[in-house]
Amino acid sequence: MIFKRIKSEGLAHLSYFIGSGDEAVVIDPRRDCRIYADTAMNEGMKIKYIFETHRNEDYVIGSLELERLTGAKIYHGRGVDFKYGNYVNDGQEFSFGSLGLTALHTPGHTDESMSYVLTDLEAGEEPVMVFTGDALFIGDVGRTDLYGPDEAPRMASNLYDSIFNKILPLGDEVILCPAHGAGSMCGGAIGTREHSTLGLERIQNPALRNTTKEDFVKYKLQERLEFPPYFRQMEKYNLEGPPLLQDGPNPELFSPQEFREQMENGAIVADTRLPHSFGGAYIRDTYSIWLGGLPSFAGWVLPYSTPILLVLEDKEQLETAIKYMIRLGYDNIAGFLNGGIAAWYIEALPVEGFNLLSVHDLKSKLDADEELFILDVRGDEEWESGHIEGARHIYVGHVEENLDKVPKNCQVVVYCGSGRRSNIAASILKKNGYRKVFNVLGSMSAWKSAGYEVVK
Repeated sequence: MIFKRIKSEGLAHLSYFIGSGDEAVVIDPRRDCRIYADTAMNEGMKIKYIFETHRNEDYVIGSLELERLTGAKIYHGRGVDFKYGNYVNDGQEFSFGSLGLTALHTPGHTDESMSYVLTDLEAGEEPVMVFTGDALFIGDVGRTDLYGPDEAPRMASNLYDSIFNKILPLGDEVILCPAHGAGSMCGGAIGTREHSTLGLERIQNPALRNTTKEDFVKYKLQERLEFPPYFRQMEKYNLEGPPLLQDGPNPELFSPQEFREQMENGAIVADTRLPHSFGGAYIRDTYSIWLGGLPSFAGWVLPYSTPILLVLEDKEQLETAIKYMIRLGYDNIAGFLNGGIAAWYIEALPVEGFNLLSVHDLKSKLDADEELFILDVRGDEEWESGHIEGARHIYVGHVEENLDKVPKNCQVVVYCGSGRRSNIAASILKKNGYRKVFNVLGSMSAWKSAGYEVVK
């Protein structure tokens, strides 16, 4: 038996390659899917089946891409009108090599959600692993709010039944293989540990301590999770089938003058440098989204219908940036700036900047009673755990739609947990005409390290 967990950084997406003899299956493949075909070739195997646990909402599924490469058959659950692949039935069995896989309908996160139970047929009929998609995670369970507040009680009730009546009865010794790890937006508190069993989750998972359906539903309805706008684009792609990559996109290398011409023709710029670099000099009307933040935050601000240009710290980061973007369905990457920001200002093209504040500078401004609008762009739970006195709260993803709540006639100081999300917000403000914008380096982490007071 060959078992490989393939982790997609940024999205915290987990997919799986399982093989036996000369046959293999893949569960929830990512869009840049060459890794599965290469693994099969290296192991002397043919990928027989591709299984999807549900219509994913946070990344583009790679099933059609992998089908093109391998000819494998695609299967997914009933409940939505998929335009590709085949439907699988509850209890349907598949075999590959000496292994068996049984489909288990486990709705709750979505109506069509499936889990897949792996059995070693040579050893016995007992389950060995279960691939739970977004139903059950390590330390958490799937979100149940995707259909809106009116449907949330029904979805939470279904998820309880799926977990307690179908998944956990498989046995405490069964290895848990979820579709996401820590950092995913598909759960509120997924654990950082990458290995678990159903028995461990029964004991340690906080969500599973709510053993009655009433308590479980109440627990789920109290969750407050963000719903990025790009989820709708992912759902559309994953229902209809996304465009095939065909080894693309292939962004062009633009000189500063060519880059400017692209901007004048309507292209949007994303600068992936870190806050201290961006704040010192950047191209006007640019969004700041640091490289590691692209998977989580590009979908909040970047359009799908407009060409996107990239400014990178160095060109070696291009491959990573492209992978992050195409996993979110951004095939409209037109090009990147040759030579980075230095090439731009060496050509005497205009740059802007905004002030970077230390927490000590911010404290001095507060002590001097300067007129400030302090904006906290962290999540709800972070805000409620403690914030700077006098701050206002708007989550970073909602800043651009709430500009009417941020005054332009005074200094605007933005902070988050470390200074990275607040840099996104600061760039949004600057792009919309705000001039007196400050980003707090280190933000709340630095504020607490300095021993300054927080309020709740």
